[in-house]
This record gives sequence, structure tokens and C-alpha cells, in this order.
Amino acid sequence: MNAGALVVGEALIDEVVTGSAVDRYPGGSPANVALGLARLNMVTRLHTAIGDDADGELIRRHLAGSGVSLTRESITDQPTSRAVATVGADGSATYRFSLSWAPRDLGDLRKPMIVHTGSLAAFLEPGCDVTRDIVRRGRAVGAFISFDPNMRPSLIADPDRAREQFTALARASNLTKLSDEDVDYLFPGRSIEYVIDRLIASGVPVVGITRGSKGALLASGEHRADISATAVTVADTVGAGDSFMAALIWSLTVESGGWDGRPVTESRLVSVGTRAAHLAAITVSRTGADLPTLADLEAASPIA
Repeated sequence: MNAGALVVGEALIDEVVTGSAVDRYPGGSPANVALGLARLNMVTRLHTAIGDDADGELIRRHLAGSGVSLTRESITDQPTSRAVATVGADGSATYRFSLSWAPRDLGDLRKPMIVHTGSLAAFLEPGCDVTRDIVRRGRAVGAFISFDPNMRPSLIADPDRAREQFTALARASNLTKLSDEDVDYLFPGRSIEYVIDRLIASGVPVVGITRGSKGALLASGEHRADISATAVTVADTVGAGDSFMAALIWSLTVESGGWDGRPVTESRLVSVGTRAAHLAAITVSRTGADLPTLADLEAASPIA
């Protein structure tokens, strides 16, 4: 196994209520990315904020089963966060949240090779300050920084402030990935191509934007790559973006000699994007955020 990744962000319980049935699953975008990296054979730590309660124990067991370790500061005296979806007779869902992002400061980064963050951890007070501090310290020790905003508009109190926070973290990253929905929220009325050009011009080395069944666009410097979605029978789309993110990180830092800081060529963007599309396709073919292993990826698309 290679040098480690440090992921910073929320881990929570997704609770799905259908009639009298209640299904509960560990979730949270950063926690899913940590899971995805560990299943790709990366030593991975997650710095999060979960309670010393039954929900926190469920999350710990779920992550540990794939090799993700939690920082000791991740256990807090607050209840573990939950996102509750109630499914109606017509299949539509309504959501309510019982969550917070108030992680403890992280004492020892251990000089990670990679620092990844995103989602609520990047935007919610008071913990977004802890997130930014870890990113700053990661950059200072030469870590590869990745960022996925994974916006949750219903939980954002100040959209303008969120856009400022996004810009600061994107500019601090080596890789920023957004969905087309993120683009619509953060850059209303602007095209995906405009957003890519703007982020590249601001100094982000690699930008990715996913478009669901339409595939993804990747960019680095003057190079652009249009990545087709991999055809698959869809079980659900939970965790697809997180799989794509984990695969981008893995491909850019492990494959083809890893990350050297130089502009990524068009051919490598295609290779990286194709790997990510394969992993996302495997995930959507399964129920829930069941991210693939390295063996799954090798079986679906042999690595040269």
C-alpha cells in the first residue's frame, strides 16, 4: 500500500423511512470518498465529527471494514449527525436533517500524500475553519489537495459566503470536481465550459465536472477531455459522484508515475476520466454507496 490520504469531512447516518420500514446506512460524501480510496488500496484516515453513540459505532464499523481509520479527535460529545428521507406512496421523498459540523482541531497531520475535503465540511460553521486549517497545513507539507463542493443548497444559510468559500478552497486545490448541479448553484446562468475556463485561469491544475448520464468534462491547462459515461443498468445513483472523485484522486496520484505538478496531458485526462467513469458505473449498478475495490476496477477495465 502507498503513502496515506487524509480526508476531512462529515460522516453521518442516512435514514430512509418507507411506511413503517426504516433503513439506516452510513453516509456522508467525504466519508464515502475515504471509503473509496481505502478500497483502492490507499492507506486512508478520516477526520470527522461523530458521537460516542450507536450511530457513531455503526459508522466506525462500516469504515473500518474497508480499512479506513478515524483520527482520535473524530469522536466528539455531540450526537452523530443524521439525514432522514421519508418516501411517500408515489415514491417521492422529503428530507429533514439533524446535523452539525463542529469537529475538533486535528493535532498531527502525519504528512499525508493527499488531503481531500468537500461537502458540508467546507461550508458549515463552525467547523469550516478547521477544514480550511487542515487544507492550509496539507499544502504546506506538499500534499496533493482535492476538493468536491457537493453543494447542499437547503443547508447553506448564505449563498454568497458559500461562493467565497468555494473559490478559496478551489484555488487551494490541485483537483476540484463539481457536478453540473454544483455549477448551476455556484455559477447561476453560466455554462460548464465557462466555469472550467474560469477555474483553470484562476490556477486550479485539474478541473472535473460530472454530468450524470452525459458523462464528464476534465480540464488541465489548455487541454480538455470529454468523457463518456459507461453504460450500465442503474440500481441507484447514491455514491456515484463520490466514486468518481475517489477514482480521480487515485488515478492522478498513483497511476502513470503519480502527481508531479506538471500540466496533465490530454491523453492522461482521457485515461483518468475513463477510470473514474468505470468506477462510478460500478457504483450505480449496486444499491447504496457500495464503492468498488481495486479488484473490481481491474476486472471491469484492466490496468495497463
